[in-house]
Amino acid sequence: MSSEERNLTDAQMLRLKAEERLKEENDEVERLIKEGDAKRLLHELQVHQIELEMQNEALRQANETAEAALKKYTILYDLTPMGYLTLDSEGSILELNFTAAEMLGEKRFSLKNTNFKLFVSEESLPAFNDFFSKVYTSNSKESCELILGYDKKFLCHVYLEGVVAGEEQECLLSAVDISAFKK
Repeated sequence: MSSEERNLTDAQMLRLKAEERLKEENDEVERLIKEGDAKRLLHELQVHQIELEMQNEALRQANETAEAALKKYTILYDLTPMGYLTLDSEGSILELNFTAAEMLGEKRFSLKNTNFKLFVSEESLPAFNDFFSKVYTSNSKESCELILGYDKKFLCHVYLEGVVAGEEQECLLSAVDISAFKK
């Protein structure tokens, strides 16, 4: 690969390859025509058309499968009665489902990139810090019970389980509201 090719974008590389392939195919077409083999050329075009139709069908089926998986994921993640959150190593919320947002008393979109610790009550903060530290050092699932709240406003009692996963070392948390059990 030349240094000029390395500086091209994916779209530019794709176009360059397509032009090269078209030139090769045109050379082949010219050769076939010169040989007087028009029937063979027609056959090749028909075969190519069928290949494209088969690829199109495969892509359509793959798209349907992806849409079904997305629907299932949406139901499993967003609509479950358990709160799910993804935190970075500093405790900032990267992702959360609707249940977690409801537990924190805010709209989902306004909670992203907010530090989860802001929603842990003052009395539970040491327990959360210990839990969060263990999650990152133990490489195993950890759990704790906390009181969520801020500015002396009680939100709920929660049972948290967390584990670190992925190359990004994100903390995956599940949160269950146990307020009814505490009463």
